[in-house]
Amino acid sequence: MTSRVTISVIIPTLNEERSLPQSLVCLSASAPTEIIIVDGGSTDHTLDLAQDFCARRTNARVITAPRGRASQMNEGVKASQGTVLLFLHADTQLPPHTERIVESALASPTVVGGRFDVRFDNSSAWSQIISAFMNRRSRLTGIATGDQALFVRREVFEALGGFSEIPLMEDIEFSRRLQQAGRMMALRDTVVTSFRRWDTQGPLRTILFMWTLRFLYWAGVSPHQLARVYHAVR
Repeated sequence: MTSRVTISVIIPTLNEERSLPQSLVCLSASAPTEIIIVDGGSTDHTLDLAQDFCARRTNARVITAPRGRASQMNEGVKASQGTVLLFLHADTQLPPHTERIVESALASPTVVGGRFDVRFDNSSAWSQIISAFMNRRSRLTGIATGDQALFVRREVFEALGGFSEIPLMEDIEFSRRLQQAGRMMALRDTVVTSFRRWDTQGPLRTILFMWTLRFLYWAGVSPHQLARVYHAVR
């Protein structure tokens, strides 16, 4: 790129009062140009926490959007100004100096985007096995999931039409299209994400369930059908 990278971090939220505060603290050290929090109708204190955070910063704002991670992230993009878009889950923490890391990753014009390695906020053997598998799988396939803080050049995101507004697998679907647009960087720098899903439902059960959903998705089952199964099991 010929001009300096400016990063808009876009965070979709829905009832994330437990996880959001720590993620926002880490954003201060990661130094993004802009922070857009997109709430999908939280009924807890998420919106209050987000508004309080943004009221103390000139580079942060809160907007609302129809519930659904894909639609929330697309609305966040519309409200943002950065040359690079970074999509962050509310329970995921960016490393310090994220802007510098991303700018370095995008030094070549052939690179359209990338993602971080992930580790969990839990030191158990299961968490280390799962994160190692996730990172290895992503590096081999080129597919990034939302836990890995996907980032993309704005012009590429817009050319691809943004996230498909489907209720599940929006990150994988977009990642597949992004691969076709250019080179993706699989960074060794790590984000820290919550292990709560595996803690709540059990590591092995969660792994098998997620593998099943992804197999069905690759086999052609509609994300709308998968979403019904996902929410029924949860």
